[in-house]
Amino acid sequence: MFGKAIHWFRQDLRLSDNPALSEANLHSEVFPIYILDNHASETENIGAASQWWLHHSLTKLDQQLGGKLSIFVGDPGKILTALVKRNEITHVFWNRCYEPWRVSRDKKIKELLEKQGTFVQTKNGSLLWEPWRVLKKDGSPYKVFTPFYKRACQDTDPPRQPLTAVDIRKSKKDVETLSVDSLNLLPKTRWYDQIEALWNPGERGAKKALNSFLSCGLAGYQLGRDFPVRENISKLSPHLHFGELSPNEVWYSESREGILNCSSDDGVLFCRQLIWREFSYNLLYFFKDLPEENFKSKFDRFPWVVNQNHLKSWKQGNTGIPFIDAGMRELWQTGHMHNRVRMIAASFLVKNLLIDWREGQKWFWDCLLDADLASNSAGWQWVAGSGVDAAPYFRIFNPVSQGKKYDLEGLYIRKFVPELSQMPNEFIHDPWNAPPEILEKANVILGQNYSFPIVDLKESRQRALSAYSQIKGAKNL
Repeated sequence: MFGKAIHWFRQDLRLSDNPALSEANLHSEVFPIYILDNHASETENIGAASQWWLHHSLTKLDQQLGGKLSIFVGDPGKILTALVKRNEITHVFWNRCYEPWRVSRDKKIKELLEKQGTFVQTKNGSLLWEPWRVLKKDGSPYKVFTPFYKRACQDTDPPRQPLTAVDIRKSKKDVETLSVDSLNLLPKTRWYDQIEALWNPGERGAKKALNSFLSCGLAGYQLGRDFPVRENISKLSPHLHFGELSPNEVWYSESREGILNCSSDDGVLFCRQLIWREFSYNLLYFFKDLPEENFKSKFDRFPWVVNQNHLKSWKQGNTGIPFIDAGMRELWQTGHMHNRVRMIAASFLVKNLLIDWREGQKWFWDCLLDADLASNSAGWQWVAGSGVDAAPYFRIFNPVSQGKKYDLEGLYIRKFVPELSQMPNEFIHDPWNAPPEILEKANVILGQNYSFPIVDLKESRQRALSAYSQIKGAKNL
């Protein structure tokens, strides 16, 4: 095809299996661009950990494009309009995003460009199925995961096969582009040094992480994924969030028929996690208030407690509950937290401390490398009991028994809470129950080099149940 095209990179920072980029590449010249939208509201801007990842991902993408990535900051509508005029662009392509504010904004941009005579086409580059593809027979969205899963797998066409990488020789650079460094995504204080040693952002890093998981982590996934010291988790979520890897590439990574049809139970269970991601995006697409409002309106009357000291202790991993503290410190030090531990740490905040789930959601948003609006919102509402298909509020994880079940020898705790490293296995999960001579031998002084628990687990559980009883009989509006 003739004419000049723009491909607007968003959450699809890759060259392979990129539907919109492949369409743009059919034209004689392609301007690959990225726009940092500083007109987004505070709740829409990405957190500090995600900014670190984005900086490196954009750097790697620009390298792949031979330095031809054009970078801008500001209102995407104004920037695209100027680019079209300055470079005589005839076609603009992008892959769709599904956050409510982006859906609304993109619709306006599309209308603006089309009024000027520019052809605009959008594609699906981040989901296995569009949200409107997996619906109940009456056309309404699912609110429970299991029937959504069955519908997606049994009654919906399989996801499309991945596309090959594009030829970048047609790439052109705009004369007014900025540099990645000028976006100032990296913080002035180098708190990210430890994170930098653990992760490899970019498309090549994503492919390497996928291959590593398939060869070393997938076998045993069904059992091992619940144990935080085992290598049975994929750690693909930041790569998927930033679109360095497509879910279609993961889906077909095991076989041409898709991972759902592979012979192992491990593969099928891992596939289920991919579809849970799809379910979260469906919820966000159809229930746009999910990040801010209780899905179950009766939780609007829940007696949340405002306690800044408890919230700070939770954020810093100083609750005096070793398994919780290990998880929160893992989050701060690595930008990641094991999924089993995420559930337990979240449950502790909203149930044992009675702190509003939105406070936890904000902290995760700032600290997680894989901070994703759909998954973060759905996950926190699930734990709180206020969301769709949620865990019952009265299901309160006991962090001591959970720790003993999934970290029996305390290896995870010893790694992230080193002040307890000399505690014997018998008491490492509840050092407050250890005899004085055991604490002395382990060089642990409660209240000095390790905290007393900020709440009594049994008493706080009863408070949570009492608080829940106040809204138990209320109906959702």
